[in-house]
Amino acid sequence: MKHFGIKLSLFLIYFVFAALLNSVGILVERSQEVYGVLKQDAAILEPFKDLSIAFVSFIIGSFLPKLGYKRGMLISLAVVFIGCLGMYFGNSFWAVKILFACVGMSFAVVKVAVYALIGFVTDSKKSHSQLMSLIETVFMVGIIFMYVVFPLFFDEHDENGWLRGYLLMAAIIAISFFIILFSKFDIKVEASGNTMGEDFKAMFKLFLNPLIWTFAIFAFFYVMTEQGIMTWLPTFNKETLNLVPKLATQMAVILMISYAVGRFLTGLMVKSIKWIYISLVGLIAAAALVLIVLPMAKNVSVTEVSTMADLPLVSYLFPMIGLFLAPLYPLVSSTILSGVDKEHHSPLAGILVFFSAIGGTSGSLIIGYMFDRFGGDNVFYLSLIPMAVILVAILRLNKMVKVT
Repeated sequence: MKHFGIKLSLFLIYFVFAALLNSVGILVERSQEVYGVLKQDAAILEPFKDLSIAFVSFIIGSFLPKLGYKRGMLISLAVVFIGCLGMYFGNSFWAVKILFACVGMSFAVVKVAVYALIGFVTDSKKSHSQLMSLIETVFMVGIIFMYVVFPLFFDEHDENGWLRGYLLMAAIIAISFFIILFSKFDIKVEASGNTMGEDFKAMFKLFLNPLIWTFAIFAFFYVMTEQGIMTWLPTFNKETLNLVPKLATQMAVILMISYAVGRFLTGLMVKSIKWIYISLVGLIAAAALVLIVLPMAKNVSVTEVSTMADLPLVSYLFPMIGLFLAPLYPLVSSTILSGVDKEHHSPLAGILVFFSAIGGTSGSLIIGYMFDRFGGDNVFYLSLIPMAVILVAILRLNKMVKVT
């Protein structure tokens, strides 16, 4: 396979960071359960992760080609390896915050590297979209891994048993580090001869393009919607649907599976269906699901649910929203990235990551702040607001780009 070493590296590192990044929902629940943290305080974990991503991505977008994509990925893995060990031995809410700061800063580098490298190992818009969807599918598989494996370490007789999951993650990170270290990056990336200041000016010039602004708005509101649901679904399962903590976390994996299936199917459909049609159908179906399924949460039993046999239907249906939201991010991102020169892929990826991170923090904080005020059976109706903005952004982007 052409560029096998690079593609393997992209899959591996995205898997690792998917697992770490999206353990926020688990850690929000664990922080309340183990460390006695209030909801509004637990919600700060998302900013620790996302603001770190935003800050670093804004800097690294223009600088990463000079540092080297492979070197940047290896440094990122080393940082999160230390963070996982710090979480295990630190065993405190502060250790959780430091871990997510490490993960956020490292992921900023990784995502810019991955999105830039996709352009170097594909030679058409369709192959770009396919690889983007496949890599995002691997990302969701990493999240599924975290939500399936991590609860296995929960032990009612040992409140710190779940921390052993971070020793497992440290081992996986170490293995990934050495595989990437010895992988051959058989491409030549031309770094600009500009100074860092000149590179920043070039990146800011991208903002003069209405296409980039619209793209940034889409990224902000899409990730706001996604992270708001993803981060607070375990708490929704526990407090609104009355599932025991372990089952509440395990059932959240349905959301991740639906995302993975959605992105895998997107990779197949994009061969024959235009991205705009897939995106519009998915977005409208997601909004319809919110309106149809959430009213069912008002009628669940007040009895605590501890077995699969007693699970309410809404605990299965609402997470299926991932199936419909899944195509949007890789399709729109690929459409924009594949439509610009490769030399702009790294700074444009930096812009994408920056606005995605700010959107993720906003979504998590808003849902966390409103959870008790609106009630768990009502709070996710708020996702309809950013969905409306996403609809307008997608229609605008479709007018601005030439789709082959």
